[in-house]
Amino acid sequence: MKTSSVFIASAVFLINIICSGTAAADIYMRVGKNGTVYFSNVPVSTGYSLYMRTQSKNGASINGYGRVLYKNIILKASKKYNVSPKLIEAVIKAESGFNIKAVSDKGAEGLMQLMPQTQKRLDVTDPFNPSQNIYGGTEYLKSLISKYRGNLPLALAAYNAGSKAVKKYGGIPPYNETRNYVNEVMEYYNEKK
Repeated sequence: MKTSSVFIASAVFLINIICSGTAAADIYMRVGKNGTVYFSNVPVSTGYSLYMRTQSKNGASINGYGRVLYKNIILKASKKYNVSPKLIEAVIKAESGFNIKAVSDKGAEGLMQLMPQTQKRLDVTDPFNPSQNIYGGTEYLKSLISKYRGNLPLALAAYNAGSKAVKKYGGIPPYNETRNYVNEVMEYYNEKK
């Protein structure tokens, strides 16, 4: 079978699997040095380009597939920064609902809602790249957990409102948004699966 026929057959097979209703994710493609065509729903290396979009226009994952879609990246970031994968998932769920294209009214972007100055500090050049966002967000979360000596509510308050606000109020700031955020993340984190 010719390479182009293999490519077409592989693409059709992959599209059928992705669009079958059991899973959904954007499909990325790259061609390796030897001509091998690679497909991925999570482009974790350079050279991938969007091949097919299978997410809703607002970026929300179809059929609630977000948790599964980013599981591999979450597990790798968890291991690298020694942060519970369940906590990373809880932050993503509260921050963006697993919507890779989420942008807050304050300018936070991506899955873990990183502010531009935080992105710069963490060398996140594309906040809408799942891998960069999750690794950057997890690194930032780990730094806050360390800063607050393992006190998750304080670390989460700082993640949401900033360390200056936590210092100013000597604990979780009296902002409804921040208090609700901390409660929401902790609830997701403590949820039994």
